[in-house]
Amino acid sequence: MKKKVEILAPAKNLVQGMAAINAGADAVYIGAPQFGARSNATNSIEDIAAMVEYAHLFKAQVFVVINTILYDHELEDCKKLIHELYAIGVDALIVQDMAVLEMDLPPIVIHASTQANNRDPKHVKFLADAGMKRVVLARELNLDQIKEIHAASDIELEFFVSGALCVSFSGNCYMSIAGGERSANRGSCAQNCRLPYNLIDGTGKTLIANSHLLSIKDLDLSDQLPNLIEAGITSFKIEGRLKDMVYVKNNTSYLRKKLDAFLEHNDQYQKASSGRTFYNFDPEMDRSFNRGYTDYFVNKRKEKIGSWESPKSQGQLIGKLIETKANGYIIENYEKLNNGDGLYFINEQNEPDGMQINIIVNNIVVPNTFKSIPAGTVIYRNSDAEFNRLVERDDSAVRKIGVKLKFSETPDGFELLATDEDGHQSHSSFVANKEQAKNEESTTPNIKKNLSKTGNTPFIVDDITVEFSQNWFLPISKINEIRRVVLEQLIDIRVKEYHREEFQITKTDHPYPVNQLDFTYNVSNHLARAFYKRHGVTEIEKAFELQWDPGKSRVMTTKYCVKYELGKCARFQRDTMGEKVVEPLTLKHGENEYKLKFNCKPCEMEIWEKDAELEFEDED
Repeated sequence: MKKKVEILAPAKNLVQGMAAINAGADAVYIGAPQFGARSNATNSIEDIAAMVEYAHLFKAQVFVVINTILYDHELEDCKKLIHELYAIGVDALIVQDMAVLEMDLPPIVIHASTQANNRDPKHVKFLADAGMKRVVLARELNLDQIKEIHAASDIELEFFVSGALCVSFSGNCYMSIAGGERSANRGSCAQNCRLPYNLIDGTGKTLIANSHLLSIKDLDLSDQLPNLIEAGITSFKIEGRLKDMVYVKNNTSYLRKKLDAFLEHNDQYQKASSGRTFYNFDPEMDRSFNRGYTDYFVNKRKEKIGSWESPKSQGQLIGKLIETKANGYIIENYEKLNNGDGLYFINEQNEPDGMQINIIVNNIVVPNTFKSIPAGTVIYRNSDAEFNRLVERDDSAVRKIGVKLKFSETPDGFELLATDEDGHQSHSSFVANKEQAKNEESTTPNIKKNLSKTGNTPFIVDDITVEFSQNWFLPISKINEIRRVVLEQLIDIRVKEYHREEFQITKTDHPYPVNQLDFTYNVSNHLARAFYKRHGVTEIEKAFELQWDPGKSRVMTTKYCVKYELGKCARFQRDTMGEKVVEPLTLKHGENEYKLKFNCKPCEMEIWEKDAELEFEDED
């Protein structure tokens, strides 16, 4: 039996979720009214129910994100919400807090969020044995590590392949709560990583001023899909529940085409949902929001990944500015540009800058606001007006389910039978006095022509058979009516006959991989504590949000490394690094200061608040 592989798209709301399905997504993930890690992307139960019905029509799935950590007073509300989501047909929940596994739940499938420390085979196998059906793996993993995890358990593996990257290990960033009242683990990240910082060395010297030193490029693993499938990934996830419609449709469409090209020549895997999408645009990921792209660590550490100039969208590379003429510019590849486009560049102060195109006259690009830009400046387009208009149209991506129609006569009239690509059937008949056509020309071509007009329905006719004993005449209105009835019935039948996988979580007691949990395990309620204790954990530290010690806390752990970005890594850049930097290195933004600690053996960087006392290992 072929293994299913899926494109999993974000749904900020019902409209964007439906657009993602139309663009080819096999599944969408969407936020509930509360308890999601994006507090600005919540949805009503009614909208999620509508999302479920629309997705199930195409045999696509809907996963609801309940991946914040929970406080004791929220546990009962969370349980009630889960029962509501099960009742409306949601396919699975994505959770971080192990308290969920202690609740009295309906038989709903549970996935472990990337917030749940899914970074090694032992932890992933533990979650599989606890009843999880899927884990969303940490973004920092490379192909070899993914293979090791896959070899240790047959649990489904999901991996981010597109979109913004959290610089921290997911679930282990506390900069936001340490700097104020907003907890990333509670859905309210303040995005401290996208702020400008000064980098100061151990002597007090400012090495770099006012640069976005923790901001990294966006992820693009679209060329790695075959390698990821070979490693064991079956779900390819697009980040972006706060992104706009163009981003969702464009990225989903691009990955759909990439995956379909792979599936076309591989008989071991198949698409995870039904139907096929027809596009009225050519998807290109660099034409929607991006900060430049990286493959992160999937092929191990090999290149710099920082986006230090700006955390804003860089967009699509156009070319260099050749010269300035009057109130406009001559730009390489100017023919790619359109009126209304937004341009991005780095100005002479080494700051991100931009402007909007007013008009293009011959080969001169005239902006709304003229700015002095030196020749040689690299120009990007971060807002593509014509592309945006095209993609935003409802008909830019249309998804259709293949059907075969059989129109035949009955003893007292006629019948239409529709069989869709998944074998669902719908039929209808009507009584009629049979009359032969007055001329000898066959009526079959005209009948087929009208039966094929599926209009705004989710169907496309792949084959029509007309079986008549005589050359019967039929009014066009009758043909249109029976076609409409049969296809409307088929919609209802597909939704009704959709098979949702169910699984009843039962309490387990197999040993947890470690017996001591620090604050990074985010234990914030008594049910999660009971879960870990039953699985053999003896010491459990409270979540950061419940015990923060201002000024002395570790607020982030990351595979990203400032010294590597500087070319000063003694492990990978020894031959070219020159003099070592004097530690401790400090990041400063306003009154906020953070010390950097480099753990070279696991190749990780830690960020600590300024009053923390750190010990530094010898790089040699």
